[in-house]
Amino acid sequence: MKLNISKETGIIVAKGFCMGSADVVPGVSGGTMAFILGIYPRLLAAINSFDLVWLRMVMCFDVKGALTYPHFGFLLPLVAGIFAALLFFTRVVPLPSYLVTDPELVYGLFFGLIVGSIIVLLRHIPQWSIMRWVQLIFGTLLGWLVVNLVPTTTPDDAWFIFLSGALAITAMILPGISGSFILLILGKYAYIFDAIGHFRFTVIIPFALGIATGLALFSRFLEWLLRIHRQGTIMVIIGILIGSLWLIWPFQNRVYVEVRGKLQLLGSTPQLPDNIDNTVLLSVALMVAGFIVVLVIDRLSLVK
Repeated sequence: MKLNISKETGIIVAKGFCMGSADVVPGVSGGTMAFILGIYPRLLAAINSFDLVWLRMVMCFDVKGALTYPHFGFLLPLVAGIFAALLFFTRVVPLPSYLVTDPELVYGLFFGLIVGSIIVLLRHIPQWSIMRWVQLIFGTLLGWLVVNLVPTTTPDDAWFIFLSGALAITAMILPGISGSFILLILGKYAYIFDAIGHFRFTVIIPFALGIATGLALFSRFLEWLLRIHRQGTIMVIIGILIGSLWLIWPFQNRVYVEVRGKLQLLGSTPQLPDNIDNTVLLSVALMVAGFIVVLVIDRLSLVK
């Protein structure tokens, strides 16, 4: 019995690492990864186990109940896996730095991952109708509008870091929208992940509080929305992903500005590469690899 528990815990940690890896990538959703890995309903149920019943247990100092009522057996190893991925991709493989030094390669991988995610999500749409197409087009236009309204600069104040955390976690638990992509839109992707990698708690604490607030306010609404209007919600989400590809396309005319000694993306315009060189070939290869990885994970999740 202990062996089975250990094995299940290890699987949950691995799935958490996959989710955390996805959320470091601007454009790929940890929620999408949970959806692909077959743990999405369990994830929402675990988040929503922190309800009024649990809060009353805490207020009444019912320690045993407060520790056993929530789904800690699932959440703790999952969070451990997510945290391990965040540390790995900020300290061992610093993706935020590579976004500046090698944008074509990094965004090539991201682009493939996003396209793969779109294909996977489309496979879960059982019936197509005119309304489905309207929802898809609406989401696409909305996504395109959002990525073209990216602010050039945003404040580093605690209140905005708090807001960034709330919006990012809201996106993270949606199957299709990336929390890291929201941070990229808000101009806080490199700033937040650099702070996590270097344990700057003046940034981490308001960001974590924002995450907690976003979970408390949004998870129940999302569970209701997906229960009542599941297919329509997913179609809009897929459309937003499609619209976001405008920004994630690896070959862009990118303009950077130096802010506090660090280069920040000021703006970008998609374009085709001027010539086929090693960078272009490697970017395309990573694009294909990212696409295949998502499809393989989806296929493996169907194997019982």
